[in-house]
Amino acid sequence: MSARLRSTISKALPPIAALILLVAIWEMLCSFGGIPKYMLPAPADVAAAFGKDWQLMLQHSKTTLTETFIGLFFGILIGFLMALIMDSFSLIRKMIYPLIVISQTIPTIAIAPLLVIWLGYEMLPKIILIVLVVFFPIAISLLEGFSSVDPDTIRLMKSMGAKKIQIFRYVKLPNSLGHFFSSLKISVSYAVVSAVVSEWIGGTEGLGCYMTRVRKSFSSDKMFAVIILISVISLLLIWLTTVLQRICMPWDKINRNRSKKT
Repeated sequence: MSARLRSTISKALPPIAALILLVAIWEMLCSFGGIPKYMLPAPADVAAAFGKDWQLMLQHSKTTLTETFIGLFFGILIGFLMALIMDSFSLIRKMIYPLIVISQTIPTIAIAPLLVIWLGYEMLPKIILIVLVVFFPIAISLLEGFSSVDPDTIRLMKSMGAKKIQIFRYVKLPNSLGHFFSSLKISVSYAVVSAVVSEWIGGTEGLGCYMTRVRKSFSSDKMFAVIILISVISLLLIWLTTVLQRICMPWDKINRNRSKKT
């Protein structure tokens, strides 16, 4: 067995063991705790509900994922542009930064109904809500990455005749990638949750709409099944973000290996 495989197994075993323990406790509570099924269905009932409705859940998942990816794209784009503008112009940074922070104090559950009233029940209000949630961590993290560059490195680049675009490309952008991917891991989970929340408020398709329907019919087994599905989707998106980070930042793994050896 290779060292890499042993390392992967050692990292995976603790969370898997914790998950198995959690499911076992859940099953024991349902079997011996006297809890009614409509309040807490057993894991077997949840699995059966997913097996029964998995095609319908996957169909709704397509809508939720479409909203999530479109919202993520525009949220990342707007966050990147705002961070770039604030880094380039200190006056604009002083003007915009407090407004961005204030915008995040407004709960999304309060914004979602207004967006539905203004824009209807289609996909647009869901996407806008996701953008509003995503752009903030992206913008703040990128701005921190741009600002944390060593001033001596910038002075050295300028002394060698480098232009602003070259300083950004070869110094600021690589330095900010770690900050960007850290915020992206948070943003992808926020994006999925925001899509589901907006679908609760108004819509005809999506996992949020499915949750609303099964809640009204008191199908708690299906409710738990879709909650687990949403969690799995969020975890998969976070994992994909980690894989993308490794591809875009190959030097990060080399630096970690060097630090372990020292």
